Amino acid sequence: MGSIVLKFGGPATASTERIQEVAKKVIAEKNRGFDVVVVTAAMGRTTKDLTRMARELSDDVSKRELDVLLSTSSQLTSALFAMALMESGYDAVSLTGWQAGVQTDAVHHNARIENIDVKRIEEHFIQGKIVVVAGEQGIDEEQNITTLGKGGAETTAIAIAAALKSERVDIYTNVDGVYTADPSYIPAAQKLKEISYDEMLELSNLGSHILHPRAVELAKKFQMPVIIRSSVMDVEGTILKEEVEMEKNLIVRGVAFESDIIRLTVGYDAYSDASLADMFTTLAENHINVDIIVQAIIDGVKPSVSFSIMKDEFAETLRVLEDSKLSLGFSFADFEVGLSKVSIIGSGMASNPGVAARMFDRLRREDIPVKMVSTSEIKVSVVVLQDDMIRAANALHEEFNLEEALHA
Repeated sequence: MGSIVLKFGGPATASTERIQEVAKKVIAEKNRGFDVVVVTAAMGRTTKDLTRMARELSDDVSKRELDVLLSTSSQLTSALFAMALMESGYDAVSLTGWQAGVQTDAVHHNARIENIDVKRIEEHFIQGKIVVVAGEQGIDEEQNITTLGKGGAETTAIAIAAALKSERVDIYTNVDGVYTADPSYIPAAQKLKEISYDEMLELSNLGSHILHPRAVELAKKFQMPVIIRSSVMDVEGTILKEEVEMEKNLIVRGVAFESDIIRLTVGYDAYSDASLADMFTTLAENHINVDIIVQAIIDGVKPSVSFSIMKDEFAETLRVLEDSKLSLGFSFADFEVGLSKVSIIGSGMASNPGVAARMFDRLRREDIPVKMVSTSEIKVSVVVLQDDMIRAANALHEEFNLEEALHA
C-alpha cells in the first residue's frame, strides 16, 4: 500500500489526553499497511499565548523573530504526538517543517510553499516509522524559519501528500464533514457525502472555515483526494474531489455567510480622474484583499467605485487610501459598516439559468435589501445588513431545498 497524510489541529491536539486519543486513528491506518505522515497544528492556545508574550516585549516585533517563536507551537504538538505513538509501541519521529523539506518564499508570517523535498520522510518510511511533521512552517532560501499563516497545517499536509504521491489526505477537524450550511446557525443543514474542489473553494472563500482556500487550491492542482472528518466521532466524512455525483439533483449545494463586511466607496470629481487599475494595484501591493466591486458611472453624477473588505483590514485600507489620495486622484472616501455577505454555491448553477433571480426574489419576499452583488459560474453573493444575515441564510437554504440533501 502507499502513503496517506493525516492532519490534526485545534481540539484534536488541545491536551495530551486528546493527543493520546487521536493517536489511535493514526495507529489504525498504520495497521492497515499505509506509510503514515501526521501533520500537526499548534496546540490549543499556544500561538495566542506566544504572540501575547511577544507583544508584551515590543510594539514592533520583528517578523523574523515572531516566526521563529510561533514555529515552536506546532513543534510542541508534533513532539508530543510522536511520544504518544512511541508509548503505544510504534516507531515514530517528529520533524520540524524544514527537517521535512518544506521550502518557502521569504514572506514572514504568510509564506508560500515553493517546494518540498520528501527524501528524509521516505527514508523514515523505509525504517518503518510514522513521521510527525510540525505544520504551518518551513524555511526560505536564506535558511530563515518562516510560518505559513492561516490554513498552514492543512496546506502543508496536502503539499506533502502531493510530493509523496499519497493516496489521500485526511483532515481531522471539530466537525464531521462539510454541510450545506453551518449547522450551528442553520438547523436544517445536511452533511454532503462529496463536494467538488471548485465548490469547496467557493465555500472556503465565502465564509466556511473548515478548509483554507490555499489548501483547496493545492488539492485541486494535484487532484489529491481529501476527506474532511471528525477527530471525535468515528463517522464517514465528506470527500473532496474533482467530479461529484449530484445529490438529488441539487443545483445549489451550499449556503455560506460571513459577518463584519465593510463597504468602502471612493468618489471622483470626473471620470478622467478614475483609474480602477491604479486603485486596485495600490491596494494589492499593500496586501489588501478586495472582494465585491461595483463601479457607478452615470451622466450628471460624479463617478464612484464601491468595494467590500473584511473588518480586520479596514484601518490599513483607510491608511493606504489616505497616503495615496493624490496619486489616485479621488475626491472623497466613505464607508458603511454593519454589513455581511451571504452566498449560494453549486456547480449545477452554471447550466441552470434563473438561480440568481430566484435568490433575489426570495430575499425580496423576506424584506431583506441587497446592497451589493457578485456572481461567478458557480456562486452568487449578496451583501446585506448584518442583522439580516442568519435570516437570509436560512431562507435561501430553504428556497433551494438543501434540507433534502442526501447526507452521509
